[in-house]
Amino acid sequence: MTVYLHGAEYVFLFEKLELLHISETMTIPNKQGLYDPQFEHENCGIGLIVDMKGRKSHDIVQGALEICVNLDHRGGCGCDPITGDGAGIFIQTPDKFFRKILKTQLSIDLPNLGDYGVGFFFLSADQNSREKEKKVVEEVLLDENLELITWRPVPVNSGILGKASAACEPVMEQVFVRKPEGLAPGLEFERKLYLARRIISHRLRYSGESHDVDFHACCFSSRTLTYKGMLTTEQLGDYFPDLSDSDMESALALTHSRFSTNTFPSWPRAQPFRYICHNGEINTVRGNENWLYARQMQLASEVFGDDVQKLFPIIREDGSDSQKFDNCLEFLTLSGRSLAHSMMMMIPEPWEKHQSMDKNKRDFYEFHACLMEPWDGPASIAFSDGVQIGAVLDRNGLRPSRYYVTSDDRVILASEVGVLSSIPSSNVVRKGRLEPGRMFLVDMEQGRIIEDAELKDDIAGQAPYGEWIDQSIITEHSLASSTQSIEDDSDTLLVRQKAFGYTFEDLRFLIGPSANSGKQPLGSMGNDSPLAVLSDKAQLLYNYFKQLFAQVTNPPIDPIREEIVTASVTFIGSEGNLTKPGPESSRMIKFESPLVADEVVRKLQGDLPEGFRSATLPIQFSAGSENSDAQLQAGLDILFKKADDAINEGVNVLVLSDRGISPEEAPIPCLLACSGLHHHLIHQGTRTKVSLIVESGEPREVQHFALLLGYGADLINPYLALETVRYLINTGDLAGEPHQACAKFLKANLNGVIKTMSKMGISTIASYRGAQIFEAIGLNQEVIDKYFTKTPSRVEGIGLDAIAEEALSRHQSAFAERVDGRATNLDTGGVYQWRANGEKHLFNPTTIHKLQKATRLGDYAVFQEYSNAINDQSRDLFTLRGLMEFAGDPSESVPLDEVEPASEIVKRFKTGAMSYGSISQEAHESLAIAMNRLGGKSNTGEGGEDIDRFTPDANGDSRRSAIKQVASGRFGVTSFYLVNSDEIQIKIVQGAKPGEGGELPGHKVLPPIAKTRGTTPGVGLISPPPHHDIYSIEDLAELIHDLKNSNHHARVNVKLVSEVGVGTVAAGVAKAKADVILVSGYDGGTGASPRSSIQHAGAPWELGLAETNQTLLLNDLRSRVVLETDGQLKTGRDVAIACLLGAEEFGFATAPLVTLGCLMMRVCHKNTCPVGIATQDPRLRAKFAGGADAVVNFMNFVAEEMRETMARLGFRTINEMVGRVDKLELRKAIDHWKAKGLDYSGILHRPEVGPEVGTYCQMKQDHLLDKCLDNREILKQAQPAICNRQPVNIDLPIINTDRVVGTITGAEISRHHGAEGLPDNTVRINLTGSAGQSLGAFCPKGMTFNVVGDTNDYLGKGLSGAKIIVRPPDDSPFEAHENIIAGNVCFYGATAGSAFVSGVVGERFCVRNSGVHAVVEGLGDHGCEYMTGGLVLCLGKTGRNFGAGMSGGVAYIFDEDGDFLSSKLNTEMVKTYPLVECEDGEIEKVKNLISSHLEHTGSLRAKYLLTEWDDVSQKFIKVMPEDYERVLLALKRAEESGLQGDEAIQAAFEENVAAGH
Repeated sequence: MTVYLHGAEYVFLFEKLELLHISETMTIPNKQGLYDPQFEHENCGIGLIVDMKGRKSHDIVQGALEICVNLDHRGGCGCDPITGDGAGIFIQTPDKFFRKILKTQLSIDLPNLGDYGVGFFFLSADQNSREKEKKVVEEVLLDENLELITWRPVPVNSGILGKASAACEPVMEQVFVRKPEGLAPGLEFERKLYLARRIISHRLRYSGESHDVDFHACCFSSRTLTYKGMLTTEQLGDYFPDLSDSDMESALALTHSRFSTNTFPSWPRAQPFRYICHNGEINTVRGNENWLYARQMQLASEVFGDDVQKLFPIIREDGSDSQKFDNCLEFLTLSGRSLAHSMMMMIPEPWEKHQSMDKNKRDFYEFHACLMEPWDGPASIAFSDGVQIGAVLDRNGLRPSRYYVTSDDRVILASEVGVLSSIPSSNVVRKGRLEPGRMFLVDMEQGRIIEDAELKDDIAGQAPYGEWIDQSIITEHSLASSTQSIEDDSDTLLVRQKAFGYTFEDLRFLIGPSANSGKQPLGSMGNDSPLAVLSDKAQLLYNYFKQLFAQVTNPPIDPIREEIVTASVTFIGSEGNLTKPGPESSRMIKFESPLVADEVVRKLQGDLPEGFRSATLPIQFSAGSENSDAQLQAGLDILFKKADDAINEGVNVLVLSDRGISPEEAPIPCLLACSGLHHHLIHQGTRTKVSLIVESGEPREVQHFALLLGYGADLINPYLALETVRYLINTGDLAGEPHQACAKFLKANLNGVIKTMSKMGISTIASYRGAQIFEAIGLNQEVIDKYFTKTPSRVEGIGLDAIAEEALSRHQSAFAERVDGRATNLDTGGVYQWRANGEKHLFNPTTIHKLQKATRLGDYAVFQEYSNAINDQSRDLFTLRGLMEFAGDPSESVPLDEVEPASEIVKRFKTGAMSYGSISQEAHESLAIAMNRLGGKSNTGEGGEDIDRFTPDANGDSRRSAIKQVASGRFGVTSFYLVNSDEIQIKIVQGAKPGEGGELPGHKVLPPIAKTRGTTPGVGLISPPPHHDIYSIEDLAELIHDLKNSNHHARVNVKLVSEVGVGTVAAGVAKAKADVILVSGYDGGTGASPRSSIQHAGAPWELGLAETNQTLLLNDLRSRVVLETDGQLKTGRDVAIACLLGAEEFGFATAPLVTLGCLMMRVCHKNTCPVGIATQDPRLRAKFAGGADAVVNFMNFVAEEMRETMARLGFRTINEMVGRVDKLELRKAIDHWKAKGLDYSGILHRPEVGPEVGTYCQMKQDHLLDKCLDNREILKQAQPAICNRQPVNIDLPIINTDRVVGTITGAEISRHHGAEGLPDNTVRINLTGSAGQSLGAFCPKGMTFNVVGDTNDYLGKGLSGAKIIVRPPDDSPFEAHENIIAGNVCFYGATAGSAFVSGVVGERFCVRNSGVHAVVEGLGDHGCEYMTGGLVLCLGKTGRNFGAGMSGGVAYIFDEDGDFLSSKLNTEMVKTYPLVECEDGEIEKVKNLISSHLEHTGSLRAKYLLTEWDDVSQKFIKVMPEDYERVLLALKRAEESGLQGDEAIQAAFEENVAAGH
């Protein structure tokens, strides 16, 4: 059945919703199964409007409501299309309105404005509860000497609400109070109201006597008021009749449209809050919350006095990240700092590596870094206290923030331009954008905008921060050298290595390579060894944790190409009082890195300067064999007591050391000691008094260091790993000088930690420390609660007893009394590669042989032998699914011939996204042929696809991949590529390396690969960690919309990776209109990935799939989407369990490669694959012996096994089987020393939902394509061009809600005319106004867009040959080259075409451009990032970090100020030349481009440059990537030798490879 959710079908939907279980409070469902409400995410659209002169009017309120409506597409709605995720408006206290309404309705005369406060409260719908709430409010007001004037019920129009929001609608009342006598108006009164509100909320929501989840205080202020609710943007004004009253006046307004990942009712989470509205996500909120909790115990506030205790906890645990940010900002501001000062503390600029930053500002940031860590993550935050209003952008510029200034003194800022329709272009005197890390403030008393530089200069000058730093901060190098040293002891090294669990693999694959290269070691082919809790071998505690990573709701960042925003600075010492800063606040020792050498610890244990005192605490426990858990517990208790005693004695540097291990003393697992003490001190309120230095023999790889930092370590000294490096050099196993090798080892691991935190979008170690960005798999809740507090854990497992047993097992192998009880050598390991006596692997020589034999011979009996070997885990536990059993009743079984045939089941099968480039052409095409024969789907991967494959072969086989992947590199993504798909997959992350990008080195970019990817042979390619058009959930919704426009026949698939919280992300993805959601397991294969990611990032698909299915059911979104999973699926049993957990489609990658001949050598990243699969070497490719037949056999065999299981369980069709977790049960008798404690019952939870809630995909998403401008107008008018190649001119107005304009028409051109498109200018589309996002996305040759006005983000995304012209209207009074005309991420992944933009554009212009030629008059940070081809001519200023990762193409920059080379250019991959030193033809080419720009746009900038050409040409700089230049010169030499075309290209490529490039 197909159900579109619009129009008259509301009736159907409402009937359905009445049956839904919707909580009648304002809260989301309780934690159940794998669903946990703490993983809610939200993004949104924000806007502000202000009269700079402070003139209040109703127009401001109406303007804010219009802005909100025009940002509707940035909000969200769930299964009920008229229940919004939230909308709201924040204004100044509407004194005129209140004075009128209270006088006429209640005969009350209000005091003067400023002498009364107004609260806006959500109250219970139950009258008795509501009376109790009001009684508590009145009691608190009396206690706080606040005279109650009156209560006022807020009139609302409840009839317009959707069923879901109506079911939990609160009663809303405003309360008016009089300012006490003697209390000053303004800040003092605001503090009193703040205090009263906190006490009221505590009494009603958080105290032991009450837990009233219905009550919520939206605001309580004498200056501001908020109206908000669980509304759509269009409902906001109608729901609150107050807002339509002409006396509802304000001089400023903030507005917000919310997009939550879930659809559960949450009236309180609607924004704006009390000071802010926030678009983005705070990634470090867990750490920020922990640290603020620890700090508040040390607070002594002059302004609040003894009342400060009543404010605690400052941050409420049940709030969203935005609410918690608002809590902290409110406290800092009311404690005496200005709003802007507080914002600079919480969201600092990236000052650490900013060499040209003003010294005063840098001193300000460094001083405050000693007080608190940044709140890190993508954020555009509008803020106000009712007196001032402003906005700030995160340090990386990851959210759009555009503004207009008008001639009548209004400022309008929003996530998009064009949100107010009534502004004549002649009135707009300035168009700007918020820049990364920058702030602006409108001061109505001064009647002007205070720019970032002036504002921060003023704040930085309010105290002598530089003097305080000079007096107080000590650098690590100025510490006195220690007279003590600890010599290496090679005689006992092996014993100590064994005691800490070192393996041969650690030395060979981790420590040695890191110390040799200074880089993180790589691996390949994923992970098929057991989870730590299922392993027979003793595991380090680190292995029970999995790294979390960003997907969809915020982006990972690139710590290599965008290094300027990352920082590893660490401060050691005692923090000062947050509310009373002074020189003593910065009495700290500053380290550039948290990973330190041995001598640093000796210095810290020696004589320290005044204000510092250290103590060393042993982290060991008695190694007696009895009561090991009691001994470990006693060791921890002793550690905690010694720490408390030391702190009481004035110690502020604690060194936790396990150097004292001996036959009697075993090391406490370092992570347990560090995290346990960290949380103990937080609970004691003393954590900020002391720094924790970890001196341990245990940590030796990135995961270890990341975990220690994530759980509170300030510095880490891995002394045994460093001693091992020196030993390897002394024995000749490692080349180099010991000191340098140790420095390289520390550098490699520091960079690995930075990369790990970057996966979560975190930029600074200070923010990452204590942020706990991990989930535990296999630790019991008691251990979590006590030592790893608030770490998510969905699979309970071992306790302290098994942790102690594992530690003692390692200790025994080192120190056993009898020689035969000790291990003679290091354990082999065998985690990364199968070894006879090492860790177990699902794919081992036996299973590989059986699978290849079965599929080559087509022998189902042999396949069953293979399958049994994989499935039989009663002896060898590997996976969570191995612990499950089918729970079918034999009497319910059905005959096999009644079960859906294998020929239908295989249509649900897919092969994995392996790019041509990571695997050979032969392997890639074999997979496509096989899946097309079956009716299943193969996937291009991220490397594009040769258009020759779109045409079937003569024998009827098709090499066309049905799934076209769109990854962050956008290689080969053109309009023609997209229209030749049945499904388009957005690869958000990859199972084996989530949150990371990738690189294809130049020697692998052969001419055919370069042709397919639209790049240059021999030039290396970079895939960025994020999609630069997906920084949030509403961005993903936009890309889904873009791709649906590019091919409305194709399903849009979004690929996620299993991690805790993936279910709530998937709910957001379903609301963003994805057709298919793929949840990948962490253990999938990869061509190359850091070993840390292969082993430690992500979670098993069983957890992610089950959580996603449960969450989608709770949201009633399951029936909208197809759910798919992959990750080491190998047998029919695996597929059956996946289906029962909720999957309808299934992906395979490693197993099909094995059928093609893969031997799991795990050398894919080295281009040395011996069977011709993962290599581009022609000699090795000749050894490829696989073929499509083996893959076909494998898929059919899996389907047959699946059918047998279905018959046994009583299912005739897959649809009946999806999500039937009742047919699975936990294995009853698990005889395993660790696994026996496992509790994974949450996986088999089935939410209680009604029978009307669909359990598999039954309805199509409504992509709203009928509302697109193309379908309304352009496509009709373009028919003569599409059908007859006849030129057409189309003239239309455009507004910001007209998104993806031209793309549907472009797709039809590609469908009719192929990759070549139409002749230039065949379809001219002339647009006037503010174009919405993604104008011209993927549009092919033959289309020309001429925009008079401005455009939003993603202009020309994926442009495939079209021309785009953007210019301001003729009556615009501003100078175009000084004003913003287009948004961020323009021409991302463009492959061909041209652009002329008369004005400045935002961040990341032409990111990953491979073909467009663009002229622009100024651009923001990170311009031409990852560019591989094309040309950019910039006639104005650029931002910082230009050309980062730029490996191809050329740029020309007009360096008018002469600072481009010194402060704007990233020189790592590029060379520069003055244009005047280039050949005459090249100079003439640049001049002609400027002439074309003038011709197309009438640009005054172009006119000036041409007029003054002789002088200005001296200031142009050519930027050319080194690799690209080298290849072009080689190509030139080849052509000069007489070669042409492909032969010349091949010769140039071979020359480069021969030269070692």
